[in-house]
This record gives sequence, structure tokens and C-alpha cells, in this order.
Amino acid sequence: MTHPDPMTAWQGRVDVIDGRAGLRWHQVVLPIAQSTAPGVAVLGFASDAGIRRNHGRPGAVDGPQALRHYLANLAWHGGESGALYDAGDVQPAGDALEEAQTDYARRATRALQQGHRVIGLGGGHEIAWASYQGLAAALAGDARLRRLGVVNFDAHFDLRRPEHADRGSSGTPFLQIAEARAASGLPFDYLCLGISETANTRALFERAASLGVQYVADVDIESARAEATLRDFVARCEAIYCTFCLDVLPPSVAPGVSAPSGLGVPLHRAVALVRALVAECRRHRAPDKLVLADVAEFSPPHDAPDGRTGRAAARIVYELAALRKPGSDPG
Repeated sequence: MTHPDPMTAWQGRVDVIDGRAGLRWHQVVLPIAQSTAPGVAVLGFASDAGIRRNHGRPGAVDGPQALRHYLANLAWHGGESGALYDAGDVQPAGDALEEAQTDYARRATRALQQGHRVIGLGGGHEIAWASYQGLAAALAGDARLRRLGVVNFDAHFDLRRPEHADRGSSGTPFLQIAEARAASGLPFDYLCLGISETANTRALFERAASLGVQYVADVDIESARAEATLRDFVARCEAIYCTFCLDVLPPSVAPGVSAPSGLGVPLHRAVALVRALVAECRRHRAPDKLVLADVAEFSPPHDAPDGRTGRAAARIVYELAALRKPGSDPG
């Protein structure tokens, strides 16, 4: 199931007097069917199914379309050669999560094979399992798949065992990825930034250790070690999938999530780390190592009236899109 017309959200201010120098995202974005050159393609996963299975508070089904609203008015710094596309939404019919994940993966694969960088708009963090399946299919036969690294900004490991066999949730995607890679004889390289000790049981910490997961806790995120760990991780991987769960941010910054954290990573620090990730990906490979990314757990019904979660989410998408050309900082 898909949203009838995601393009309706792309509306905003028009600064006619400034010409092309005054463009905003809503003036540039095109439906992916009209794409003529590789660019950034946003793809929505309008899902609450995994959150419900994980006993979280629903609302993220409205995330993709609401996030487009906040993205629409962002200033455009992509220049004449930048390209931005909307690949629409995928939405589970009722509890048919697995079918929707397969559909999302198929769409992501197609966009990746067309040369686009895909940025998923969630929706629950069950988007991660869908994203990985799409990426794995796109990189089938590519040596980069073996050295794929998963970077997750999150208060949670999301390594839960499913309550029912073959029925994942928003809490299981990285265990699903680990098991899929093991079944294919591939290593599982997973770095989680912003882990909350109080939000993960001892069983989850033990599972993370058994899988060789690297992590930086929320209380250590301001240390130089956090950035060094991230840079070292990216340097030893050949491709990167980055997923950003908005519950990694403080609840004062991002109240509109399924499971707010009790502490969180300051937004300025999260942005700095995302920028470091993008820069490191570009430094080691041309065009860069960052192949696919997504932003998860935006739940508009729980956001503050001023839309602070949506605005924070839009800023993270902006940084992951990295449409501003290197060395072209305004001013």
C-alpha cells in the first residue's frame, strides 16, 4: 500500500526575487519516474506494524509524509548539477509487515541500480531490515557487500529476538541483518552510536558482545573517542549503510518518537558525527562509500506543537543527503 500522492507535501516559500539562488527543496524535487540523472532519492516507509509488534507507541505511520513537509522548505544548496527525487511511499496493509519490507527493498534496489543514493523516511525502525535487503540485492556480486558496515545512531541496539518466528519488529532489524549475513557467509560489521545503558537489558548487551558489535554510549558521545571510533570503522569498510533512529536525540529535542530516551545525544553532536561520517565516506572512495541511509521512528502525533522532532529529522536528512558540494559552504 502506498500514499496516494506524496508529492503534495512538497510546498513552501518561494523567493522569486532571488531567482535560482533562492531555491528550496520543494522547488527542485521531482518524482523519481522523471529522473534523468543520478541524485538523491527519498523513499518513505509508512509503517507502525513493527512498532506495534514491539509494544511501542504507534504514530510513525505518519512520519514520511510529515517529514516531507519539513524537508520542503529547506534551502537548496545542491547547485545546478544536484538532483533530488521522490520515490513515493510503501505502507503495510494492516500487519503485513514482511510483504511491505519486500516491496520497499525492491524499490530501493531499483533506485540504487539507477545510481541514486536512497534515503529512507520512516516510519518505525523496521525500515532497517527492508533497507538492508534492498542494499544487499543491489550489491549482489559486488565485493563491497562483504565489507559493508552498518552505522546506527540509536539509543537501542535493536537486536531483540522476535517473539514469534519469522515475524520481526522495530526491535529486531539488526539481529535479522546479522543472521542474514551469517547465512550468506558474510561478516557482520555494526557500529551503534548513542547507546543508553538504561534502555538495553543485560541480554541485549550480551547479544551485542557475542556478535562483535561496536558501540559508543550516550554518556561518552562527546568524547574524542566517539569520532575516532566512527572514522576507524568507516575506513575499514568498503560500503556504508547509515540509519538514524530519532530516539537517540534528547526527548526535549525529539519528543515525537516511539520510545523516547532518558538522556540522548545532543543534536549539534549528532549533526557533527553525521558530517564526519559523510566526510570520511567521501575521503576513501569516489564518489563515496555511503550508499544508503534512512531516518527512523518519526511519530508526528507525539511531536511538540512547534514541530521540533520534524525539524530535527529534516536536518539529519539534509546532512545525510550531502547535496551541498564540498567547499561550497554559503558565505
